[in-house]
Amino acid sequence: MEDRNTMNYRELLKDKKRIVVKIGSASLTNPNTNCLNLGKMEILVRILTDLRGQGKDVVLVTSGAIAVGRKALGLKERPTERSVKQACAAVGQARLMMLYQKLFAEYSQIAAQILMTKYTMINEISRMNAQNTFHELFQMGVIPIVNENDTVSTDELEFGDNDTLSAIVTALVGGDLLILLSDIDGLYTDDPHQNKDAKLITFVPEINDKLNAMAKSSTNHLGTGGMVTKISAAKIATASGADMVIANGNDVHHIDDIIKGKEVGTLFTANKNTDFNILDYIKTKQYPS
Repeated sequence: MEDRNTMNYRELLKDKKRIVVKIGSASLTNPNTNCLNLGKMEILVRILTDLRGQGKDVVLVTSGAIAVGRKALGLKERPTERSVKQACAAVGQARLMMLYQKLFAEYSQIAAQILMTKYTMINEISRMNAQNTFHELFQMGVIPIVNENDTVSTDELEFGDNDTLSAIVTALVGGDLLILLSDIDGLYTDDPHQNKDAKLITFVPEINDKLNAMAKSSTNHLGTGGMVTKISAAKIATASGADMVIANGNDVHHIDDIIKGKEVGTLFTANKNTDFNILDYIKTKQYPS
C-alpha cells in the first residue's frame, strides 16, 4: 500500500493538462507473429481521443516503424545494418502512420506526424519551429504522433531510444505527465523474471544515488530501452517539471487508471530544476542532478 502522501500524489494526476504517452514496439505487436496488435491500437487511440475530449493536450510517442517495415518486406530477422534498418523504417513509418490516421479518423480525431532527430533540438531554429508546431497543433485540438526520424538519423543525430525521446518531447512542450508503457509492471528492485524476491517500487519521490546504482547493476531490461534509459528519462521529465509513470503496456487501459489516480506502475514525482536546460543535456548527456 502507498502511504497517505503517495496517495495524494496519485490523486493529483487527474488534473494533468498536457500528457505525453510513449508506447514501444513490444507493446504494439503480437509476440508470436510480430504483426501489429490492431485491437490494442484501437483501444489506445480511443483512450487518447477521450483524453483529448476532456480538454487535455495529448502527445503519442510511438515505436514500431522498423518492425512494421521489416514485416512488410518479409525480413525474418531484425536487421543490423543501418541502411537496411533505415529502409525498413521508410516503409514502416508510412504504414504505421496510415494505420494511426485511419484509427483516429474513426473517432473524428485529427492526428499529425512529427519526426525528430537530435538536430531538431540542437539547432535553435529547428527547435523553435518544432515547439511552435506542437503548440499550434494543441490549439487546433490535434494529437501529434512522434517518432525518431530513423531514415536520416546517424549515430551523432539519433536519440537512441524512444524513452529518451519522449522525455525530451515532454520537456520541449511543457508537459506535466509522461507515461511510459513498457513490457513490465514498473520499476523493480531486481529483474522479477530472474529473482522471485524482486519488489515493485510504486513511488519514487527523488532519484538518488542508490536508485542510480541499482539501475546500472540490475539485469532488469524493462523493455527494449532498458532500466537505465527509463531512469534517465525520469530524470529529464521530472527536472522539466513533469511527473512520470512507468506501467505495463500489455493493457493500455492503464493510461486511464493512471489518470484516475489508481496505484498502477511506478510514479516518479516532478522535481523541477530551474538550472536544468534540455539543450545542455542533449549536447553533453549530463543528466540533471
